[in-house]
Amino acid sequence: MSVEHAQKQEFAFQAEIKQVLHLLSHSLYQSRDIALRELVSNASDALDKMRFVSLTDEAQRDSGPLEITIEPDESARTLTIRDTGVGMTHDELIANLGTIARSGSGEFLKGLSAEEREKAQISLIGQFGVGFYSAFMIADKVRVRTRSYREENGWEWASEGTGQFTIEAVSDPLPRGTEIVLHLKEDARDFTSPYRIKEVVRRYSSFIPHPIKLAPDGEVLNDQKPIWVEPKRQVTDEQHERFYQHLSHHPEEKPLWRLHVSVDSPIQFHAVLYCPPTNLERLGFPRVEHGVSLCAKRVLVQSDCRELLPEYLRFLFGLVDSEDLPLNVSRETLQDNTVIRRIRGSLLKSIFDRLEQLSKDEPEAFQAFTDQFGALLKEGAIVDIPQRDRLAKLLRFASSHKADGKLDVSFDDYIARMPEGQSRVYFLGGPDLAAIEKNPNLEVFRKRKLEVLYLTEPVDEFVMNALGSYSGKMLTSIDSADLDLPEAPAEKKADEAEASKPEPGFERVLALFREAIGDRASEVRESSRLTDSPCCLVNADGSLSTQMQRILKMANQAVPEASRILEVNPKAPLIRRLSRLSANAEHDAFIKECGLQLWSNALILEGVTPDARELVGRIQSFMDEAAEKRSPLIVP
Repeated sequence: MSVEHAQKQEFAFQAEIKQVLHLLSHSLYQSRDIALRELVSNASDALDKMRFVSLTDEAQRDSGPLEITIEPDESARTLTIRDTGVGMTHDELIANLGTIARSGSGEFLKGLSAEEREKAQISLIGQFGVGFYSAFMIADKVRVRTRSYREENGWEWASEGTGQFTIEAVSDPLPRGTEIVLHLKEDARDFTSPYRIKEVVRRYSSFIPHPIKLAPDGEVLNDQKPIWVEPKRQVTDEQHERFYQHLSHHPEEKPLWRLHVSVDSPIQFHAVLYCPPTNLERLGFPRVEHGVSLCAKRVLVQSDCRELLPEYLRFLFGLVDSEDLPLNVSRETLQDNTVIRRIRGSLLKSIFDRLEQLSKDEPEAFQAFTDQFGALLKEGAIVDIPQRDRLAKLLRFASSHKADGKLDVSFDDYIARMPEGQSRVYFLGGPDLAAIEKNPNLEVFRKRKLEVLYLTEPVDEFVMNALGSYSGKMLTSIDSADLDLPEAPAEKKADEAEASKPEPGFERVLALFREAIGDRASEVRESSRLTDSPCCLVNADGSLSTQMQRILKMANQAVPEASRILEVNPKAPLIRRLSRLSANAEHDAFIKECGLQLWSNALILEGVTPDARELVGRIQSFMDEAAEKRSPLIVP
């Protein structure tokens, strides 16, 4: 120990430290927990340095255990964080704790040769500098007692966070390392609670690679292994399950699938992601708001970093750890989100690769995933334009190809079954499967054995509207006016034409229907899509599908009045009978009433309630005529 350093010395902080410390304590840090996190990170950094020294300096080979101890003292209202790391000399105390944001780790590396730096591979996230000064968030006085591995005697640094600090020699022997004693503020007394300390350490520092012990009972607080940095093949299923339970707080639950990613270029990061087995939003729980945890060199930076994944993947639990995160002085906010964008892009590619592999190699597992989270992928296909093509491949729907109503038909499945000449993918939406299957628009598709996708989820209509087409084939609702159906075989086409040949009076029936319905329908015309039902409603070209209109109205959205077309089936028994009656003008009023009733029936089938008084009155009139055998439909 030099004579000039033996006496207690007082130093002024560089810059206007009082104002800077106030800023650090009240603006940059959002949670007081950060103070303990930063000091533990600093201690871990000092241990990493000591581990390197012990490997390169034979005199330090037997350096003893490398560990961190946290000691609360409620009676003295102090909290002590102690490590067995490299410690600091007198000059290092001045350099590292007298300058805001000065990196002791940076200076440490500068002192090494290029070869030594390459071998060091130590974590620099915990560094004396701004992180250290977060201590003044919870302490009105801080003492640092330290002895460097290069010296026999130790030093004490002390400050109340004002304009100066003091350094003096410590007379009693100190072990190698650093001990930070926080004299806690009155309103920070909770940091003397072992429970509070455990809570903070386990949240932020669970993956620090050195033991963190609680002094009262010696309990190790960070027993969770950072499995994401391990080679994939060395991590067992049990380890993944345990880590998933740690992240999700769902004990005994197993993830549906997992993803373990290690990327070296262009951004270096490790990640593990887990898909839970159940979508709580489907069970009526509020919207999931958790995000993926973001770490920098094993230290938690943000527990719900939603910038790492898009909203439609909000159900995933996971953790991303990167060496390349540029952090600002508080370590809570990223200086440049370019790194985050690159990590996000790599994660998305890996997730889609995993889901595509799951759909091919493990169809049952993929079906379980679709049943729970398929609607969220559909949400993504609507909003995520850059990823829309990959998302579209993963979407699943019910279909007329199968009667079970399962959401297990992909666009590729549908296209593979399309007959020659079909140029569109047909779909039909409705409130549920039963309502869809009763829709008269399906009749020609059943007869021609043309597959139709059933849209049973509200989001489906928005998906079709957003996609527009898939693999060059237009997505078309079968209640559209223009279906562009594939040509039927010549002989079948001739049979259909003969069977659907209208009665001579059919055109007059259409004219009477038009007169009765008026401007409620944009057009009344002959139908080529019906085989049994007398009529159906279709939407004019460019209009929204019926189901889309219904959904928007339920959401109280302004929907332009749809231009509806009433298509009439000339071969339906009722229409044939009316066509024959039209030869006698005395039946015109009755035919008009039938036209109005058919219009009302078509509306009811689509879930629209027509004028109730008019409808009931008309039905009553029909019933009265039938009872008195005055109805023109009753054959004498």
